[in-house]
Amino acid sequence: MCSLKSTLTLASLLAALVASDRPGEAAGYPAGPVKIVVPYPAGGPADFTARVLAEKLSEKLGGSFIVENLPGAGGAVGTATVARAPADGQTIVLVVQDFVIAPIVKTNVPFDPFKSFTPVIEVAAAPEMFSVNPSVPATNMNELLTLLKANPGKYNYATPGYATSPHLYSEWLFKLTYGLEVQNVPFQGAQPAVQSTVAGQTQILPITVTAVAPFIKDGKLRGLAVAGHARSPVVPDVPTLDEQGIKGHAVAFWVGALVPTGTPTAIVELLHDRVAEIMAQPDVKERFAALGFAPATGTSAEFATFLKSESDLWKKIVDDAHIQIN
Repeated sequence: MCSLKSTLTLASLLAALVASDRPGEAAGYPAGPVKIVVPYPAGGPADFTARVLAEKLSEKLGGSFIVENLPGAGGAVGTATVARAPADGQTIVLVVQDFVIAPIVKTNVPFDPFKSFTPVIEVAAAPEMFSVNPSVPATNMNELLTLLKANPGKYNYATPGYATSPHLYSEWLFKLTYGLEVQNVPFQGAQPAVQSTVAGQTQILPITVTAVAPFIKDGKLRGLAVAGHARSPVVPDVPTLDEQGIKGHAVAFWVGALVPTGTPTAIVELLHDRVAEIMAQPDVKERFAALGFAPATGTSAEFATFLKSESDLWKKIVDDAHIQIN
């Protein structure tokens, strides 16, 4: 028979475990400051996401979560840094589509997206969309396609860089699907691409809804189509490609969290669960919704499957359009 002291000791231990809500190897986590690495410059969607998560994870897990921007080589520098970090959950990386696109179009990427990392969670996503400078005589996507067909080589589109997802899905739609001749004008980042199209220096802008919604609202750009499965609440009057009869071209800008391969499963699960809880909080949902983002909080396994499907999609486009960066 257990003594009263033993019973109380066991009860205290169980209470501590329940209170911590940290299974197995996660019981001592975090074991010091945790870096959330953003392999892109400050101010973008991944950086915004990281700063929200850092604040909330610090509150939930009782540690210090710190955002560190490590831009360079289209995200490869910071991502590779995390790939080499100890697999202890003390370093997290937030990535976007470039994470799976870079190894397809470049030959010297210093990490393997599927061998170097364990997916934690897809945090949030926003649909890509097509908009134009108001001088372009098209009010919907079908009118734009007709205009481009009648004027081969006359129009161009601005992108945040060569072989970025806006470039690739524009090639997919314009060149591979409709055989249209439209020139890509690559910039170094989303902001100059938007500014160029607002100024009329470029005519067409394929980019995430978050980057163009304010300009559509004030009439500086005209939204033609949301490349998502549903309309975006930040530009509710802009129909989807599907609604305009252009099927099978839905793409999203997403932000996801990963840790180095070998990180204990208990820590991966803990991080997944806490991020999912954070993204379900009304105040957080409101902050992301204002930018056109919605929580995309499936399981870690579902995120892994999604990453593979994304890689397959972009690889087919790259191969078919003969896009390569040496």
